[in-house]
Amino acid sequence: MKARFTLFLLSLLPGFLAAQTTGIVQSGFIYETAPFPSCHASTLAETPDGVVAAWFGGTDERDPDVGIWFSRKTGAGWTPPVELANGVQAVGKRQPTWNPVLFQMPNGPLLLFYKVGPSPSTWWGMQMSSGDGGKTWSKPTRLPDGIVGPIKNKPVLLASGKLLSPSSSEDNGWRLHMESSLDGGKTWQKTPALNDGKAFSAIQPSVLFHPNGRLQLLCRSKNGRVLEAWSEDGGTKWTDLKATELPNPNSGTDAVTLQDGRQLLVYNHTPKGRSPLNVALSPDGKRWQAAVVLENEPGGEFSYPAVIQSRDGLVHITYTHHRKKIRYVVLDPAKLVLANIKEGQWPKP
Repeated sequence: MKARFTLFLLSLLPGFLAAQTTGIVQSGFIYETAPFPSCHASTLAETPDGVVAAWFGGTDERDPDVGIWFSRKTGAGWTPPVELANGVQAVGKRQPTWNPVLFQMPNGPLLLFYKVGPSPSTWWGMQMSSGDGGKTWSKPTRLPDGIVGPIKNKPVLLASGKLLSPSSSEDNGWRLHMESSLDGGKTWQKTPALNDGKAFSAIQPSVLFHPNGRLQLLCRSKNGRVLEAWSEDGGTKWTDLKATELPNPNSGTDAVTLQDGRQLLVYNHTPKGRSPLNVALSPDGKRWQAAVVLENEPGGEFSYPAVIQSRDGLVHITYTHHRKKIRYVVLDPAKLVLANIKEGQWPKP
């Protein structure tokens, strides 16, 4: 009887796996070998020539040899990683680099933002640009004092022409703020902190688009949940933060508004740890549906996702895989099989 029951469970396994991975059309690593042992915090953009990615890599997070690495996706696959930037200082010791963020300006340059400094509470913002899709780059320049750039997730370009950069700080509690530029990143403005860092400890927001110009942010927190807020004025003023029904184990998330108006979120649907890594969709930013389980290895680390949608409608995701590699996944949102998330519980297949 026990053997027959085991065989029955095994017979269900292919269906279980299919239910968790339906919609994935490509999955692999950006590189198999690299000149650095550890990596983290990847970012994506689509240039006129294709998808590009960056991340930080070195001995380990916070080590001074950590630099910003970059690769382009071509017809032959991903190009070998090249180091675009490091924390070598004109005066003083070398510093680690952190959290690159790529953004392709329409009819303009590819922008790269990153941080340099000994820790997230003391780092400063840097910026580079490329006019040829990442083949060649400008020299790094430091952002103005008080401006750190998009902290982990990509900026968004509003219909007004404002480049809205979701950001946060960790020097006086975990607090969110927005930075914006009306001239493609040449000059910047900054909002006051959106929270006091006490009732909610929040960093690393993503910005989503809704009808009638409404914006939504979703972010990481120490409060056990993905947090949200809303703006009616283009990202200057925001509602108070509140918890969504989705769990967050104090790990980075990312989100994107799809061409069909739905919202897509990549995050760790767990109260603790950084596995599993999940994809959920929402028609309105409030009611969420389970779509894909990207990783589900107990005790593994699958974290810090980045997500974009390309012109052809496909969704591109990168994330940290055991701090050793960057995984790259492509989804077809038209093929996703959805199930309602009720009371924060990921549905069983």
